[in-house]
Amino acid sequence: MFRSIRISDYMTTNLITASPEADLLSIVDKLIEHGISGMPVVENGKLLGMVSEHDCLNAILKGTYQGEVGGRVREVMTHEVDTLALDSDVVEAAAHFMKQGRRRLPVVDGQGRLVGQISRCDVLRAVRAYEIPETA
Repeated sequence: MFRSIRISDYMTTNLITASPEADLLSIVDKLIEHGISGMPVVENGKLLGMVSEHDCLNAILKGTYQGEVGGRVREVMTHEVDTLALDSDVVEAAAHFMKQGRRRLPVVDGQGRLVGQISRCDVLRAVRAYEIPETA
């Protein structure tokens, strides 16, 4: 029954993204301004990686020791990113979340273009929206 629920119906599509050439400190500003912990790194619509608070803090810490705080997103982002395919269902998403321990995952189409993001909460919302008879 839940395999018929597509993540595309529940994912977020209006995402805040970063360019790989963006200045690291401008990304720190975006994270703070929007109250988010990370964002996809996209070039020409294609997902290249993710940049997170962790990545930024790590780069700032290294830069402090080396006397150079800053740099480009490309230099600090995480390149290996778990994703879900656009045609995935909520069961696949839930299994992926449980296996990988992620809180949210980018959703890509067949060409690797970023089309959205799905969170664990989105999956729960999808399951709860499904008409499940309550038992006494």
